[in-house]
Amino acid sequence: MRTHRTILTDELLAAIHDRAPRHDAENTFPEQDLADLAAAGYLTAFVPADLGGAGLTLEEVAREQLRLAAASPATALAVNMHLVVTGLAAHLRSRGDASVEFVLRDAAAGEVFAFGNSEAGNDLVMFDSGTRAEPVREARDGGDEAVVGYRYTGTKIFTSLAPVWTRLATFGRDDSDPDAPVLVHGVVDRDGTRTKDDWNTLGMRATQSCSTVLEGAYAPIDRVYRRLAPGPNADSFTFALFAVFEILLAAVYTGVAGRAIELGVEAARRRRSRRTGLTYDVDPDIRWKLAEAAMEHDGAVLQVLALARDVDEDADHGARWFAQLVGLKVRAVESSRRVVDLVLRVSGGASYTATSEISRIYRDVLAGIFHPSDEESAHSTVASSILGPLPAP
Repeated sequence: MRTHRTILTDELLAAIHDRAPRHDAENTFPEQDLADLAAAGYLTAFVPADLGGAGLTLEEVAREQLRLAAASPATALAVNMHLVVTGLAAHLRSRGDASVEFVLRDAAAGEVFAFGNSEAGNDLVMFDSGTRAEPVREARDGGDEAVVGYRYTGTKIFTSLAPVWTRLATFGRDDSDPDAPVLVHGVVDRDGTRTKDDWNTLGMRATQSCSTVLEGAYAPIDRVYRRLAPGPNADSFTFALFAVFEILLAAVYTGVAGRAIELGVEAARRRRSRRTGLTYDVDPDIRWKLAEAAMEHDGAVLQVLALARDVDEDADHGARWFAQLVGLKVRAVESSRRVVDLVLRVSGGASYTATSEISRIYRDVLAGIFHPSDEESAHSTVASSILGPLPAP
């Protein structure tokens, strides 16, 4: 029988759940949630045991994120970014690539990682950047110069964990050789960065995903883990990033839908019809809607866990791997939106108040449409995987 290790206790999740409404209303970061998660060892979930962590698999962490998102969608989404950075590092290390082992060691030492990748108007996402990555050179013995690091200048948006991160995984474009530009992926600390106070959103408010301005933020060469040509590539880093990011993102939104169903069941059992005198859990229309939501959610959970297991076990999806990953993200988000909408419809007028949990979940789940990969790029990727690429113009 397959067993799954767990870190999150019911008591911890209940405490996080209780704090969620306040942080949404106040538009504040849940610092106590992060402290409790760190104390429980959750920020080192992916760190291998020999480096001091729990050494969980991607499937096991996806299961945990399903539960954390049900307790607090915003807390789950915020910590998701730390888990993506550490998860891709663990994936690469387990397959013989030590270039990002320093991420795992830093996480074991208590550092909190965030992603500084997204840029306003950059629909190429990870395949190009408007941020400058300027090489820093020093003279060596004999007079030759060597690159000893990079300074990043630009603005990154949607930087979850903005108030608390201590390490930022970011990238920019080095055009010092105009004939051979490269995208430079590295890790910086807070020096040379500035956080904007610009997070006042419809939902996922407690993530505090403020914009980060890079003003010469420095990554020494030992924290630069990839230099890649612009455009799609077959580098193992790119696969690890897409795999962990898309699967854990799908887990968060699927977990939100799971909580919505619980709320729908509670509402159906609590509400009573004036016409029949019976509670709505025996009303055939309400039962149909909740059953529809449950069937939708059951399928979403299974696909998240199945694809996570495939990544863990190096399943062979061949050229369709990226299509599987981006398709999962889009399906999970759209499925979760449908589930939450169904539950809102059966929950009565009280659910429309700003303080109701289902109202907050309804706002939170909408954020899923803004994460990469969006519908357009996902459909393009899937179409190319089954029809072949479009002919050159």
